[in-house]
Amino acid sequence: MLDRFGMLEVMRASRLTQFPISPVLRETHGFKGRLTFFLLLAGALVFTFTALGHDIRASGTHLEPGWPMLVVALLIALGFEFINGFHDTANAVATVIYTNALPPRFAVAWSGVWNFLGVLFSSGAVAFAIVSLLPLDLLLKVDSSAGLAMIFALLIASILWNLGTWWLGLPVSSSHTLIGSIVGIGLAHGAMAGHLGLSGNAWSQLLTVGYALFLSPVVGFFAAFVLLRVASSTIRNRALFHAPEGRTPPPRWIRAILILTCTGVSFAHGSNDGQKGIGLIMLILIATVPLAFAVDRAHSPEQTRQLLVLTQASQEQLHRSGGSPAADPRQALLSYQDDEVVRPDLLPSLGSVIGDVSARLERYGQLDKVPAEEVLDLRNDLYLSLETIRLLDRSDQHFELETWSSLQALRQGGEQAIRFIPVWVKVAVALALGLGTLVGWRRIVTTVGEGIGKTPLTYAQGASAQLVAMLTIGAADGFGLPVSTTQVLSSGVAGTMAANGSGLQWPTIRNMLLAWVLTLPAAIGLAAGLYWLFTRLL
Repeated sequence: MLDRFGMLEVMRASRLTQFPISPVLRETHGFKGRLTFFLLLAGALVFTFTALGHDIRASGTHLEPGWPMLVVALLIALGFEFINGFHDTANAVATVIYTNALPPRFAVAWSGVWNFLGVLFSSGAVAFAIVSLLPLDLLLKVDSSAGLAMIFALLIASILWNLGTWWLGLPVSSSHTLIGSIVGIGLAHGAMAGHLGLSGNAWSQLLTVGYALFLSPVVGFFAAFVLLRVASSTIRNRALFHAPEGRTPPPRWIRAILILTCTGVSFAHGSNDGQKGIGLIMLILIATVPLAFAVDRAHSPEQTRQLLVLTQASQEQLHRSGGSPAADPRQALLSYQDDEVVRPDLLPSLGSVIGDVSARLERYGQLDKVPAEEVLDLRNDLYLSLETIRLLDRSDQHFELETWSSLQALRQGGEQAIRFIPVWVKVAVALALGLGTLVGWRRIVTTVGEGIGKTPLTYAQGASAQLVAMLTIGAADGFGLPVSTTQVLSSGVAGTMAANGSGLQWPTIRNMLLAWVLTLPAAIGLAAGLYWLFTRLL
C-alpha cells in the first residue's frame, strides 16, 4: 500500500504530466527495505570515517582542534553525491521502468550497483578537470579560511539548487550547477580582491567544459532522433513502436538492450559524475589534513628518486634559457596563470620554483618523510609548476626538444605525486552515489517517462534514448569531460518523441529549458553570496 509520503510525491510529480502516473510508480518500499537502506547508510559512514582515521593516524597528524570542520565538510560533500544519485540517476532507470523491462525496485537497486562500480573504475581525469576550474591562488591556500569558505560555498550552493529543482521534478544538470558555483566563487573572489572577471586559464577551462555541456544534449537529441528513424524503417515488429499495455514486458531482445543500456548509463554516470565528488573530497582532505593527503605518501623511494631526477633535469634545462628569476618567482607564475603573457623572467622563475621542489625531494628522499610544516609547500610548488608547464604547452613559446621533453616528463611524474585518489575515497563516493539512487527517484522518473512527450514511452524509444545516452556519456568520460546525464537522456527522449511524431509537452519542455538556462546564473549567485558570507564567518 502506498504510504503518505509516497502518495504526496506521486501527486506532486503528476502535475508535470498530462496522463495518469504509471501504476508501477505507486509501489513503495516496506519496512524491511527501509531498514536495509539505513543499515547500508550507517555501514557506509562507518567505513568512510574508519578509513579516514586510519590514514590520519598513519601520517602522524594530530587533528584535535580541527576534526569537527573535517567531519562536517565530508558529510556535506557526501551529501552532495547522495543528492546527485537520486537527482541524476533516475534518468538511467526511467526507460526500463516505463517499458516494463525491470520492476522499479529492482531497476533502482541495479542502477545503484552499477553507479557504485562506475565510480570505483573511474579514471580520475574529470575530478581534476573540475578542481582546475577553481581560482589557482585559492587552491594554493586551500588550508586557509578563504580556502575553507570556497569549499563550503561550492558544496552548499550546489546542494541547494539541486534539491530545489528535484522538489519541482525538473531534471537539471548537476554538472551545470557545480560549474556555475565554481564560476560564482571565482567572480566573488576576484571582486573581493579588487578586480572583476576570471583569469585566462579559468576561462579556457570553462569554455572547454561549457562546450561539452552545451553540445551533449544536442548530440543526444539528434542521435536519438536518427537512431529511432533507422530502427523504424528496418525493424518489422511494429509492437516495439507502441506503448506497453499494462505491465507487459518487451520482447527478450529489446528487453536485453534496455537493461544493457540502463547498466551502461548507470556505470557511465558513476564514472563521470562521481568524480566531481571525489575532486571535492580531495580538496577537503588537503585543506584539513595536508600531511596525510597533500602528496601521495604511498610513493615508493624509487618513484621519488625518479621525480627528483626529473626536477633536476628540468631545472638545468630552464637555467640554460638564461635570464634571472623574478623577486617573487611564485607570484610570477601566478601572474602567468591570469594573463598568459610570457615575460622574460617567467622561465627562470619556473626553474627557481622547480629547484625548491628538487631541494626538498633530495633532502628527505621520500614523500612520506616530508615534515608537516613543509608538505603543503611542496605540494603547492609542484602544483603551480605543473599548471605553468601545462599552459606553456598551449602557448606559442618555442622550446628546444630536450627542454620540452624534460618538462613534459616532469608534468607526468609530478601529477602522479599530487593527483592521487585513495581507494577509500572512491568507495565512499561510490556508496553515497549508489545509495542516493534508492530514494527520491520518482519525481525525475515521472518527468522523463511521462512529462516530455504527449504519448507514453515505447520500447523502441526507451532503447534508442538509453543507447545514445550510454555512448555519449562514456565517450565524454574517456576524454575527461564532465557532461550531464540528465540533459543527454532527457534530450534523447525528446528526440525519439519528435522522430515518432508523438509531439512534445511544451509546458514541461519550457520548464526544463528554463531550469537549464537559469542553473548557471542561479548557481553563480548562490555560490558568490555564500563565499562572501563564509569568508566573513570563518
